[in-house]
Amino acid sequence: MIGTIAGSAELFSHASNMRQEVQLRIAQQMAIVNGAAAEAAFQLNPVLAHQIAHGLFSDEVVAWVIIRDDFGRPLAEFNTAEQVNSTWLSQYLFSDMLHHQAALEYFIGSDMPEAIVGEIELFLAEDYLAQQFLARIYSVVGVSVLEAFILSLLVIAFFHVFITRPLLKVHEAITHTDPTRPGQWPKPSLRGHRHDELGHLVDSLDHLLKAFQQGLEQRDQLHHLSTMDGLTGVANRRHFDEFYQRHWELAQQTQQPLSVIFIDIDNFKEFNDHYGHAMGDDALRAVSNALNQCLDPTRDLLARYGGEEFVCVLLGKHHDNAVQVANCLREAVLSLAIPHAYSSTHANLTVSMGVSSMSPGLPVSADALIQHADQHLYHAKRLGRNRVETCKRPA
Repeated sequence: MIGTIAGSAELFSHASNMRQEVQLRIAQQMAIVNGAAAEAAFQLNPVLAHQIAHGLFSDEVVAWVIIRDDFGRPLAEFNTAEQVNSTWLSQYLFSDMLHHQAALEYFIGSDMPEAIVGEIELFLAEDYLAQQFLARIYSVVGVSVLEAFILSLLVIAFFHVFITRPLLKVHEAITHTDPTRPGQWPKPSLRGHRHDELGHLVDSLDHLLKAFQQGLEQRDQLHHLSTMDGLTGVANRRHFDEFYQRHWELAQQTQQPLSVIFIDIDNFKEFNDHYGHAMGDDALRAVSNALNQCLDPTRDLLARYGGEEFVCVLLGKHHDNAVQVANCLREAVLSLAIPHAYSSTHANLTVSMGVSSMSPGLPVSADALIQHADQHLYHAKRLGRNRVETCKRPA
């Protein structure tokens, strides 16, 4: 609506300017030729009148011109033979200014007033005026379109340099951000935008991603705490259950061996009763650290099963390998040389173990594999403790 009003106002302004220009030019031309035309009318000189009229008619804006004497007789006349193509636009713009008429005044003497010796009359070419107006409008529109195009290019270039390109840098930085480490995103450096909206946007994104990174770290820490035993630092019972079930199913699918070792600290109740729970906790931590020394932390799992009991899950190890690991575990605890003066079997702290294995040729259920290792553990205790017990061959 605003554009229409502005365009209409501009068209009206151009039409008004053109009308004024044409009227001024015709008035000036008639004023210039008035003296000569008056001379021709006074002398009844058709040759001179013809020259004057032809000069006016040579202007394309004039469609008809006539010079008359004081009796109304034409001395010279020129008229275009073409039929005027009148339109509503030309009628609206120029119909009231087509006809021009002026008396020819002749100066006879200083003691006599100027005498009217004839008249000059002309009509303007309505279709020519309309064409000139349209040509001017087309020119103005063309210039306006060119100006608008150039302005659009400047606006587009401005937005590209100062808005689009910085936003694309921010987008590229976000797309190259590691989802696991959002706080370490490649924060873009936007020169000239440090204190404007884009700079504030980048700073806000930086704060948001760093806060998200802290949230991920807190989540991982909580997850780690939820899966680790608070006293010994090894995996807890929940982590063991998930790990064991997942890798037992994987071993079934890939036809890989899997072994389980149950570990119990011998006579630990007596140790706690006589040395105190603080010493008992220290002993548990020392034993768990020693056990971990014999395991591959990238594959195997050591977990506190409960109280003084531990369990190991050995991935990809056959029965004989599992027995070797169990003996390494037992020796590692013995090497601690933790005194246990109140033990009924040994002078130092010892462990008993039960080993159970699953191989592709001898499949066994997950629960049965655990039960076999537990049974072998209690068999080791009945046989005097500080020993590794298992089947003659894998379960």
